[in-house]
Amino acid sequence: MMSEELKRQAAAMALTQVQSGMRLGLGTGSTARHFVDLLGEKVAAGFECICVPTSEATARQAESLNIPLSDLDTLDRLDITIDGADEIDPQLNLIKGAGGALLREKIVAAASDLMIVIADSSKLVETLGRFPLPIEVNRFGLGATRRTVEAVCRAHGCAGEVRLRTTATGESYVTDGDHLILDAFFGRISQPEALSADLLDIAGVVQHGLFLNMCKKAYVAAPDGVRTLSSDN
Repeated sequence: MMSEELKRQAAAMALTQVQSGMRLGLGTGSTARHFVDLLGEKVAAGFECICVPTSEATARQAESLNIPLSDLDTLDRLDITIDGADEIDPQLNLIKGAGGALLREKIVAAASDLMIVIADSSKLVETLGRFPLPIEVNRFGLGATRRTVEAVCRAHGCAGEVRLRTTATGESYVTDGDHLILDAFFGRISQPEALSADLLDIAGVVQHGLFLNMCKKAYVAAPDGVRTLSSDN
């Protein structure tokens, strides 16, 4: 079965958790796009909700489908955020940020009563780190920040390089918040909590893509069906 069909199946399962009148966080990325499409179909049929997007791209998609949007200045809390992930470990800790929206994704998830992840089974790992860890950094002082990030990553067993993310044309990738992203190629992250703390202690680091103890439920689609994973298991 094609990966996009699996992602859509996971998105459809997450949609069953959404009730009319809810306040929703809308994720960013290829799997989250399927959820937004499916939600748009329900809205067109009269379903009521109010949503906070995690990126400008998701906002444009939602607006094109007439999904009502708001922000976290107006809404104090969200009921559910539905988002994808680049990696999911057995405790439902995540690596996110391939789409460059990790800062807003983390803010929205933290403002939600429940975070649900939707993914295909290729995203399941025993230990985080196979996927590069995105680290969002301020433009100012990039060289100094990068050197400190590299030192911290080496101290935590980073097996590869720390690479400045670029676009297809070779320019620096810029986030919606006007920041840059360093991708750290660990291979294996043995102590994610300690790594998280050490990275956030670096003055130029805005946020990173380790989402620890935030996701409570995941719908993971495989050719033999959609599995429901819970952090309570």
